Amino acid sequence: MRKIIVGSRQSALALTQTGHVIADLQRLSGEHGFDFTFEVQKIVTKGDRILDVTLSKVGGKGLFVKEIEQAMLAGEIDMAVHSMKDMPSELPEGLINGAVPKRVDPRDCLISAGGVALADLPQGARVGTSSLRRSSQLAALRPDLVIEPVRGNIDSRLRKLESGEYDAILLAAAGLQRMGWEDRVTEYLPPELCLPAVGQGALGIECREDDHELRKLLDLYNDTDTALTVAAERRFLGVLNGGCQVPIGAFAVLGSTMEPADAESAGNVKAEPKRLVSLTGMVGTPDGSTILKETCTGDDPVRLGEEVARRLIDKGAEQILADVRG
Repeated sequence: MRKIIVGSRQSALALTQTGHVIADLQRLSGEHGFDFTFEVQKIVTKGDRILDVTLSKVGGKGLFVKEIEQAMLAGEIDMAVHSMKDMPSELPEGLINGAVPKRVDPRDCLISAGGVALADLPQGARVGTSSLRRSSQLAALRPDLVIEPVRGNIDSRLRKLESGEYDAILLAAAGLQRMGWEDRVTEYLPPELCLPAVGQGALGIECREDDHELRKLLDLYNDTDTALTVAAERRFLGVLNGGCQVPIGAFAVLGSTMEPADAESAGNVKAEPKRLVSLTGMVGTPDGSTILKETCTGDDPVRLGEEVARRLIDKGAEQILADVRG
């Protein structure tokens, strides 16, 4: 019997997510004859240690994964469960994303004091968010609001709202749902209103590339549809050299169409459905004065991500991102 050591951040959400994944993998392991047990090892990351400044000022990529990846490369842990939106677009050599489980709700949501909807928040209301992406789109929608940074785990942010530090906060719906706190949500923000972060609502199960035994189990856990859409979003992010500290959002959805193959035109084969992906990407200025958006559809997620990024670059996205980083 092999013990799989699973690295996790120490937050309640991270441990809850990891626990859900381990339960799923234990079930799959038993169903398919893998002789695995699982043990959690808690790891503190840079993003967890530095809580007194905004993410955009901490800088660098992989704020919540670097220490975990180092432990994996050193053989101290075997795999890790990440929120996909925290994962850099490029992984260190020797590590791969072994599985992308089925995505849950990708939307952002508003939690407000008194259950007041976004449109009804009074002028000058204080809204907390740790994300430049969220603050950019919120400022474009409601320039009269006062947007302030809020750091900490999901539970500590909720306590800051309850203590009156903020009139409302913005969070990812997926985290609240995984914690069983859906009743706290005042309003879900549709992607048309607030485009999610790349991979939001999805998890990434990272492991060593040469761990073929574990990868066989993770292959069974992978959700093909989610992996396809997230691949388009992550390629978009990679081309723009972005991360969680810049105002970039993307969301891809799957569709299907019937396209006859070349052979069918000759009357030889029956046409098969071809999966299409529709990807919307955005780049905005932190103050919301400029929001650039593009939507494209294609059957290759990598090319699709590159095309949406290229179109935004043509509109001036690179200069916006350079100004933010500078």
